[in-house]
Amino acid sequence: MMQLELPIAPLRHPDTSGDGLTIQERFEAFHRLNPWILEQLEVLTADCVDRGLRRVGIGMLFEVLRWQYGRATRGEPWKLNNDFRSRYARRLLEQHPEWLPLFETRQLRSH
Repeated sequence: MMQLELPIAPLRHPDTSGDGLTIQERFEAFHRLNPWILEQLEVLTADCVDRGLRRVGIGMLFEVLRWQYGRATRGEPWKLNNDFRSRYARRLLEQHPEWLPLFETRQLRSH
């Protein structure tokens, strides 16, 4: 069985500690520094579609990305904030409306 290999870039974290930023603002800062994460989530989602999956969970995609990164790097643990899952799912759907049936989203409670 062929395994999907993802090109992994170094993860960069913005300095947002103590700034009182919303989750959305923290996500935007993180995404600006790490646009490749969304690209890799797109690759993973497209692979799921190609394999015939009818439902995809952003949590599963996050864990696959974490696993792939862990295989590709050594040293400090890789931190991908779970607070950003819903934001990444929404970005995927903005860019790929044809994937709307794949993901279940709920109303955001916190911006």
